[in-house]
Amino acid sequence: MYAIVEIAGHQFKVEKDQRVFVNRLQTEEGKKVSFDNVLLLGDGDKVTVGAPAIDGAQVSAKVLKHLKGDKVIVFKKKRRKGYRVKNGHRQSLTEIVIESIATSGARKATKVENEEAKKAAPKKEVKKAEPKVEAKAAAPKAKKAAPTKAAAKKATGKADDLKKIEGIGPKIASTLVEAGIATYADLAKAKPAAISEIIAGVRGNHVTDTWPAQAKLAADGKWDELKKWQDELDGGKA
Repeated sequence: MYAIVEIAGHQFKVEKDQRVFVNRLQTEEGKKVSFDNVLLLGDGDKVTVGAPAIDGAQVSAKVLKHLKGDKVIVFKKKRRKGYRVKNGHRQSLTEIVIESIATSGARKATKVENEEAKKAAPKKEVKKAEPKVEAKAAAPKAKKAAPTKAAAKKATGKADDLKKIEGIGPKIASTLVEAGIATYADLAKAKPAAISEIIAGVRGNHVTDTWPAQAKLAADGKWDELKKWQDELDGGKA
């Protein structure tokens, strides 16, 4: 006999004495746990399908141990942006052994047990939306800093699109503008070391060696020459 049962948010096909790795359960090691959300039962040629679960059916198991799964490497890269991020993840798991499969007459899980099963299911990370503040509705600050040269250029529409420089993304562009580098001419005058210090807080491995030279071509309007050069670059580095 086999059953398809939902355990901690995932569905498993299980049989008696089978060992299964499921998402971390709240039950302590050595204790028994039961799952009554049985979706299907199979016994030879006889198959019973729930709607959605089979009333009275239950799968009983014993918690053997809590552990972590194999490490999974997550690598992200953005071409020509100098963006590379490498992270590792190990999923929290629980090893259980199936002791019995009851087809009918089983006791329904209590509300507390159901809550524990829901807690064990993997949760999706939800990012809180930042409140939008309209400029007109915002209260005036006691001490308002004088607008910088970059901010003034941006307000009058004279700021350049720094993202056209190979290796510069939206985050770096906004960081440079806040630091007073808002045009190609400003960037062309800056030193690579100084640029690296300004964007030190931006995540990623950024190569700034060619940014001033690229900005000089852009400031001079030599877009064809700049485009040809950028085709040979990778993240701003030749």
